[in-house]
Amino acid sequence: MQPPSLYALAGSLNSVFIVVSLLGLWSQLQKIWRRKRDAGLGGGKTTDILSLNQFTVSFLAYCAFFVYGYSITPFNHYIAWPRLVASLIALAILYEIDRDRRSLASRNALLACALLLCAGVAGLLFGPTFTDEKRVLSQSLIVAVTVLLAQGYAHQIRLIWRSGKTGAVALTMSQFILAMDISTIIFACVMGLKTGWPLLLLACVSATTKLIIMWLFRWEKNSPAARIKRQALA
Repeated sequence: MQPPSLYALAGSLNSVFIVVSLLGLWSQLQKIWRRKRDAGLGGGKTTDILSLNQFTVSFLAYCAFFVYGYSITPFNHYIAWPRLVASLIALAILYEIDRDRRSLASRNALLACALLLCAGVAGLLFGPTFTDEKRVLSQSLIVAVTVLLAQGYAHQIRLIWRSGKTGAVALTMSQFILAMDISTIIFACVMGLKTGWPLLLLACVSATTKLIIMWLFRWEKNSPAARIKRQALA
């Protein structure tokens, strides 16, 4: 077992970078608001290129870790509370996507995520007894969410690649979340693989997809192929 001081240091560092990632999520929400205000965009244009799939599974990842944080013993405040805030911001982004697109898919995703968040909070309030079964359930949920997250970000990457543009996607969000992923990998190693492997698995997958998206911002600016794809869509 790692010394408590090292655990506290790694947990505090991870919490700092989670706050940084929250700023990244917030910057994505602000970019949507700015596009809506400055350009008067609507009819799906405000959230152009944003993947409903990706933000839905991102919400599921945050919500799953919120549940995981309060399901393990001892209660991991470093994991739980920042993920609850992230879940709320991700839910706000889903709300803006639904408000812009007004599709059945966006409405169903928003309602399903809202219900899941309510269920997660209810589990915290009315299920205070931590059990091995609950921990195993939360770990299984995280594995499932990791698979969905990989699929969701692959969808976002494919949208950018096909269109040759990043649209409403915020570069800052990927940069800040990548910083959080790196600190989460460190924290998971300090926790030990027996407890921290779900954190390690999801953070490695998330970091890989963020690096690809960041590269696509560079590709959008410099690649003739990206320019041809944009012209074809125009």
